[in-house]
Parts: sequence; C-alpha cells; structure tokens
Amino acid sequence: MKLEIYNTLRERIIYLEYEPGSILNEQNLANEFKVSRTTLRAALFRLEWEHLIKILPRTGIQVTELELNRIINVYQARLEIEDAIGRIAAKRFTQAHTERLTQLLTTCDPLLNNKNAKALTAIDFEIKDIFYEAVGNPYLKETAQRWYALTFRLWYFNLMKMDDDNWNKEVLSVKDELTALSAVLSEKHPIQVGQTRKAHLRNHLERIRTTFFSLSDDF
Repeated sequence: MKLEIYNTLRERIIYLEYEPGSILNEQNLANEFKVSRTTLRAALFRLEWEHLIKILPRTGIQVTELELNRIINVYQARLEIEDAIGRIAAKRFTQAHTERLTQLLTTCDPLLNNKNAKALTAIDFEIKDIFYEAVGNPYLKETAQRWYALTFRLWYFNLMKMDDDNWNKEVLSVKDELTALSAVLSEKHPIQVGQTRKAHLRNHLERIRTTFFSLSDDF
C-alpha cells in the first residue's frame, strides 16, 4: 500500500496535477488513501528525499517549486549519467532491445500536429527503460530515474504550453534521437552511443531553457 501511495503521489506531482508550490493537506491525503498518517508519511518521506516535496511543520506539504537554476544543475548531472548509461547499455544491447527502439519510431509521426503530451513523454520513458534494462544496474537506474523526475516537470509544463510549431519540433527531436541511437547501436560504437544520448539531452536542455523563459509568466 505504501508503494502504491508513493507511486500515485509521484505521478500526480510530475504530471503537474499538483501544481509546483501548492500546499497539500496530510490528513486529507490520509483520508483519500484510507490509511493512517503514519503509513502516509512513509511515502511522503521518500518524496521529500527525492526533492519532489517539502514537509513544512504546522503548514502542510509543499510541492517543490520549478526553479530553473536548480533544474539546470540536475540536467548537468544527467548529462554525465546518461552518457555512462549509453556506453554500458550499448555493450549489452540485444536484438529485443533493438526491436523495441525500432517500434518506438513508428509511434512518433502520429503525434505530429496531434498534441498529446502524455503520449510523447511515454515514448521518452520507454527509451530510457530500454537502456536501463540493457544496463542491468539497479543503482544507475534508481539514480537516473530520480534525477529525471526532477527535470521532467519543467519539460511537461513546456509541452502543455507549446504552440503547434514547437510541439512538432519536440516530436521530431524525439524521433531524431531514436534514429540516431539506432544508427550508432547498429555500428556497435559504445562511446558514440553515450555521446549521442548526451548530445540530445544537451539540445533538449537548450530548448527547455528557451521555452521556459517565454512561458514562465503563465505559471
């Protein structure tokens, strides 16, 4: 039950159902999940450790704000870990992993001129899951997932606010990443796989930074 509560709250936070900076009531959450506050706190402590919430005495639970400088710091750390994951995974990629990447390519074009932020982010999640599975290192996976969650909300916020042109650019960026990864994986160059992941994440960060400054007044 504690894991289910944690997963539910985490999903609400990263998909902005709970707005950044908003205050949640602990007793209301306990009532919703039909658990004691003690049971609820186990999930809350984990979310606080992951920097997704802050537990404020006598105030409530605050969803962490979207702070661009902090998020950029996390992106800088992600650049290195995604590079490492790419290099390690490339040495362990199987035919099944390759087929999953190829299949994902077919899911991109239907999203052009068809805005569906959850569908696009699901593709990104799947790309990462394929690489985590290939790496087979639970510690790398846990760290990468935790850092990804800290940057994901800003990307999702941008996706929700994008006009059609920027949306299509974002879809094509995901498609380009899949195409580039498939190419370097087929050539069996682990270092290039890591560099490709790093380069696409760096480009992703630049788009995020540019778009956020133009949209931040809306939040």
